[in-house]
Amino acid sequence: MFFVQLRFSSNKGQAGQFMEGHKDWIKRGFDDGVFLLSGSLQPNLGGGIVAHNTSLPDLQSRVNEDPFVAQDVVRAEIIELTPSRTDERLAFLAG
Repeated sequence: MFFVQLRFSSNKGQAGQFMEGHKDWIKRGFDDGVFLLSGSLQPNLGGGIVAHNTSLPDLQSRVNEDPFVAQDVVRAEIIELTPSRTDERLAFLAG
């Protein structure tokens, strides 16, 4: 499992120009079964994604395809987590 942190860079002002491509990229992540959750980092710091069913190299390639990343609107950091305990509501992640 991975956490992808997308923090705005000094190019934040160009986000509107690439927003549709970024939304399409997020949709593909969900459609492909890789993204479990996405949302905004508060207060207006960028975004975050929870991902699974992928490898670190594949996720890095996917993240690099995000127009926000490619155009330096955000800086991406991927954090890998190996769950050792899971609430029963998230039991599907343990396998």
